[in-house]
Amino acid sequence: MQKLEPGDDGYDDARRVWNAMVDRRPRYVIACASAEEVADAIRFARANDLEIGVRCGGHSIVGHAVPDGGVMIDLRPLGSVEVDAAARRARVQGGALLGALDRAAQAHGLATTAGNVSHTGVGGLALGGGMGWLARQRGLTCDNVVSFEVVTADGEILRVDRDSHPDLFWALRGGGGNFGVVTEFELALHPEPGDVLSVEYLYPVASGAEAMRRWRDESAAADRRATYNATISDGTLSLGFVWVGDPVDGEAAAAALATSLAEVDDGFERVIVPMTYLELQTREDDDEAHEWRRYWKGHYFSDLTDEVIDAVLARDGDELPNVSLQAYGGAIADVAPGETAFSRRDTAFEFVCASKWVDAFDDERRIAGARRYAAPLERFASGAYVNALADEGAAGVRRAYAPEHLARLTAVKDAYDPANVFHLNQNIVPSAEPSLSDRQA
Repeated sequence: MQKLEPGDDGYDDARRVWNAMVDRRPRYVIACASAEEVADAIRFARANDLEIGVRCGGHSIVGHAVPDGGVMIDLRPLGSVEVDAAARRARVQGGALLGALDRAAQAHGLATTAGNVSHTGVGGLALGGGMGWLARQRGLTCDNVVSFEVVTADGEILRVDRDSHPDLFWALRGGGGNFGVVTEFELALHPEPGDVLSVEYLYPVASGAEAMRRWRDESAAADRRATYNATISDGTLSLGFVWVGDPVDGEAAAAALATSLAEVDDGFERVIVPMTYLELQTREDDDEAHEWRRYWKGHYFSDLTDEVIDAVLARDGDELPNVSLQAYGGAIADVAPGETAFSRRDTAFEFVCASKWVDAFDDERRIAGARRYAAPLERFASGAYVNALADEGAAGVRRAYAPEHLARLTAVKDAYDPANVFHLNQNIVPSAEPSLSDRQA
């Protein structure tokens, strides 16, 4: 175990996370290389009445991993991935990044759903649900978790699966970091040769409404190997899909979409790029690099109506956030709503508008712009992805979970963390919320 304090060599690097707006100073950064060391760090923090943040990839938009004046438990030394190719299982330590999982699995022609950016932490992704390019074929990341190793608020180390602590197993698959520190995930892997096509048809935003409606209509019956996605950046609307599977079938699907789009507007630019699965999983890494100041807002839509499309394309200002829409359905919707804590199984599309900038002087203006752009869309939303929540607090948590799921999550919180030791997250508040002075007692 390594314990860093302000002024120590490496302290500033250790506290730095993905969003450059986060500039808080923990009293201690404790790097842990085992579950036992994590348990010791939890006991130390509680004994000294210090808030606990848990760092894996550090991609939380609000920087929950970095408690000002508290203890940051740094899981990055727990970064290994071991693959049992015969059993199609991966043992992934709690500090591992998606890139490590992807590389280890693809070495055996295997993969599992694992986000879109390779320097994201497996832990935060999986605990919140875990969308990715394989989700329509293989389910969310949380749907592929076989077991967890968890350190509780009392410092107890538990092995959690369907048969052992089944209530906690349910809650950890979508309920976030509310119930303990996960030091190992066992994940199911699937055969994946690694052939990918990225398909885009480009339009000016101002003239793309009819094409976007046709793209939406085509997505409804799309092959599960296709994840329909749309982006808006710098005045350009991109409509298309990412195909993971036989590239010949992918080319045929791209041609069919092109034919459909041409019926409403044949003035598009076509961009089809073959790549490997590992290339797909790293292609957004530079755009999502660590040096930027960032803010985002997200919604789930159960139906991408014409009115929603018009609102998404209403770009009436300068320095507006970029937009992404990603299709759900397929294997995600196959899972019964009550099977996991992730509860928005009826989602058709996830919407995120995201801004990034360099100068702190622009913080207020850029945050206000993202909020202003996203606000008119909230009335159409069916909820939100917990991993895409920013600073919404309790209102955001209510958007992420259906009422029956939130009630069940609260019961699990009462059982495993009644003092709300793990509250630096999108917090599931226990039934008897203690005062701040009692939280670490």
